[in-house]
Amino acid sequence: LGAVTALLFDVGNGRYAAPPLHGDAAGISKWEADLSRVREASAREARDLAAAKEGDRTHTEVQGWLRDLGRALGFDVWIAANDRARTYSGGRLDDGCLPSLPPGVGDGPGAEAVRLIDVIWIDRGAGTVAGAFEVEHTTSIYSGLLRMSDLLAMQPNLNIPLYLVAPDDRRDKVIMEVNRPTFSRLKPPLGEMCRFLSFSSLKSSLSQVAGYVRHLKPEFLEEISESCEVEEA
Repeated sequence: LGAVTALLFDVGNGRYAAPPLHGDAAGISKWEADLSRVREASAREARDLAAAKEGDRTHTEVQGWLRDLGRALGFDVWIAANDRARTYSGGRLDDGCLPSLPPGVGDGPGAEAVRLIDVIWIDRGAGTVAGAFEVEHTTSIYSGLLRMSDLLAMQPNLNIPLYLVAPDDRRDKVIMEVNRPTFSRLKPPLGEMCRFLSFSSLKSSLSQVAGYVRHLKPEFLEEISESCEVEEA
């Protein structure tokens, strides 16, 4: 009944035209062509929805890797405010994570944007940012960079490791966006502060160090990532 109701609603709104009367060859041909276009549009919507769901799943999975890595390295971890309730590994993505950001990071101008950064590592002793990660799967890279620039504006005297984590095939896009005039005119330029970390490199490295990850130092991320800075010709 629900499906029938939805169909009648679409017919009434003109999305699906009712078939023409029997014998109207021209009308039937036009109706079949229109029906074919509707089917193509519906298939495209289904593919887009499936891609979006897969993107969400991958995004959450990578956040989970970074969450577990940060905790294993001895940091407190913040998960983006809008992702905290996502399902991950049989629980919530924010299980074992900070309920709020420490003073100086979670308050003041720009704090609302900072709370949306995908993953932030916090030094337990100092309450300062030890690393920040934006996972860019299918979402806009630009919005993530704005959040990173807000974080730097709030912590101007700290050298914060910033990582843009994305699929390998988005590398060039990420580096291009980081070096846009909007961000290259910052002091220091965002390209100097950010590093690109590919999904494949992160996944491969985590599998290799799984048995002794707690003995690593955070700097090992620099070895598996690359600078986003573009040298001037």
